[in-house]
This record gives sequence, structure tokens and C-alpha cells, in this order.
Amino acid sequence: MSEGRAGKRSSVPGALLAMLAGGLLLAGCGPGEPLRIGFLGGLSGRVADLGIDGRNGALLAVEMRNAAGGVNGRPVELLAEDDEQDVAVARRAFDALAAKQVEAIVGPMTSSIAIVLAPLADQARTVLVSPTATTNELTGRDDHFFRVVSPTREFAKRSAEFHYRQRGMKRVVVVHDVRNRAYSESWLQDYRDAFTALGGQLVMAVGIESGDQLRFSDLAGQVLAPKPDGVLMIANSVDAAMLCQQLRKLDARVALAASEWAATERLIELGGRAVEGIAIGQFLDRQSTAPSFLEFRRRYVERFGSQPGYAGLTAFDAANVVLDGLARRVDGQPLKQVLANNRTFTGAQGPVRFDVHGDASRETIMTTVRDGRFVVVN
Repeated sequence: MSEGRAGKRSSVPGALLAMLAGGLLLAGCGPGEPLRIGFLGGLSGRVADLGIDGRNGALLAVEMRNAAGGVNGRPVELLAEDDEQDVAVARRAFDALAAKQVEAIVGPMTSSIAIVLAPLADQARTVLVSPTATTNELTGRDDHFFRVVSPTREFAKRSAEFHYRQRGMKRVVVVHDVRNRAYSESWLQDYRDAFTALGGQLVMAVGIESGDQLRFSDLAGQVLAPKPDGVLMIANSVDAAMLCQQLRKLDARVALAASEWAATERLIELGGRAVEGIAIGQFLDRQSTAPSFLEFRRRYVERFGSQPGYAGLTAFDAANVVLDGLARRVDGQPLKQVLANNRTFTGAQGPVRFDVHGDASRETIMTTVRDGRFVVVN
């Protein structure tokens, strides 16, 4: 975990700030064959907000690098593939990117897809740098999978402490999406361990399968039947928002919480007043005053016409890890070796530090929704 909130840091990574201030150009500006990197995430369907924000963050990093002269004078091209949040589609998307000889892939965006693609990446010797996959199943492995966020245990433990000590949640029901089992069950187990160690009681865990067929009114009744004082949702932003709507119709007082997966702007857009006060630990401090973050956010808004979410930030960082690694590579070194040897890279809200296995540590920022926006809470 890094020290202090990003918004409190006084030092500014000079190289990143210079690149952020350098402007945006779409065309490559250096001679030679372009370096190709891939992006792989869910870009279609009802929960595509995560993938689209991630794709935008990666694209912004590439465009800015090209505006600054590319990587050692060579332009960079981003090739994006939609995994549709489907395992079979994800495999084909990975194969398509590998066939185009990409230097690395930014992605995938969810743990369920990362579990499937990590062995393929090892076989192809293609580095994956995930912006958002946090499953513990990929922790501590000597493989080609890197991530710029912490494994679930850090987020789950911090959330459990906040819920128990500051939100008065002693008896909790958990709703978790089994379609992203690698993430949700990892998160659930870490939360259970931390929450019960504090003296809390996990009254019930309800598995759901995300999709249009979910009957949220029935689910809300089931969740509230044991009369918990808190409901935790380990789910995407759409499902969390819809469930909050139904929970608030039945109970105006029960405390609501969600994992970082739900912390996109879509949660507020769909949830409205029902998500006011929800507790969420996440990667992004939207109140940060770090100059590098403010410049990143300004560039993102100018380019895409919307505020970046956490996936946009972490994909921007992941793409810059890849680009910096390529810039530091000498004599045809494998990119995996370059990243493992360097380990520390510049991020928009603070440094990205990998351990020997390519797992990063990132601060858990506790937030709530207040007056229709995410705000940091102590």
C-alpha cells in the first residue's frame, strides 16, 4: 500500500507530467514500422462501461506517446479487441492479437477472462498487463501476467474494516456474481476472513448470474429476509445499481456497500438516489490534486467528452507501463524480463510498483456517493 492519498502527494513525476502536457496527435510521428500493442476487454453489451473506459485510457496513453515522438522514434499503434465478456470470444480475440504480433496486451479487464488467458499468454510469450483483474488465483505466479492494481485481499480487508468499524455493519448479506467467479469468490473469501475476524457475522451469501433475466425485486426480498444491517454487492455497476433501487424500496435504512467493480459512473447514472451513501473501496481518487492526474483528466475529457472512471485511469497506467518497458528494452530483451527487472513505473496518481511476480500494490481509497458523485471518506 502506498503512503497517503494521491491527492496529498507534493511530488510530481516529471516525465509523466511532461508527456501529459505535450499534447495529443493521432498520427505516428516517428520513422519505421509501428510498434503494435493490443487492448482486450468487454466493449459491447450491458456492462461495457468498464471495457470502453479502459480502451479509452489505453488509447490516450498511446496517442500521447506518439505526440511525444513515439517509442525510441517509432510510432505506436493500438489494436483493440472485444472479448464480449465471453471465454470463447476472449480466446479468439487473444489469438487475433497474437497473430498480429503485438508487443503486449493491455487487459483483460475482468478476472474471469484473465484466468483463461494467462496460460495462453505464457504459451505465446505475450505479456498481459491488466488494469483491473484482481483475483488471488493469479497472485504469486512466475508468468506473463502483470497487473497495475492490488489483488482482492487488500481491497476486501480494507472494506471489511471500514464497514465494521465506521459503518456499523455487524450482520451482512453478500450478493456476488458467479459469472465472474474468479473475482467474486476470491473477494468473498477474503472479505469473510477479515470481517469475521473483527467480530462480524456473514449471515448469507447469495450467488447471482449477471444478465437481463435477473429479477431484482425478488432478489431484494431474499437478501433482506434475514434482517441484516448491511448488504454488500460484489457485482458490476449495472447489477449493483438495479439491486440498490429495489433494496431502497423495501428498506430505507439498511447500509449498502459494493466492491470496486461497481465503482463506475454508470452506478450513479442508473442508481440515482438509491446509491446515495453506498460505501465502495476503489482505485481512483477523483478528488486528487496531483498535477499529473489533473492533466490526465483534462486530456481525457478533451479527447472523449466524459470524465475518466477508474478503468480509464488504470488502463492509462497499464499502457504506459508497456510503453515505458518497450522504451527501456535493449538488444531484443523479452518485455517480461524488462518489467521484472525495473518494477517501478510512473502512474497518473502515483508510482506503479510490481513485486517479483508482477503483482502491484495500490492504495485502497474508501469512497461513498454523495449528491450524485463519488467522494473520498476517511
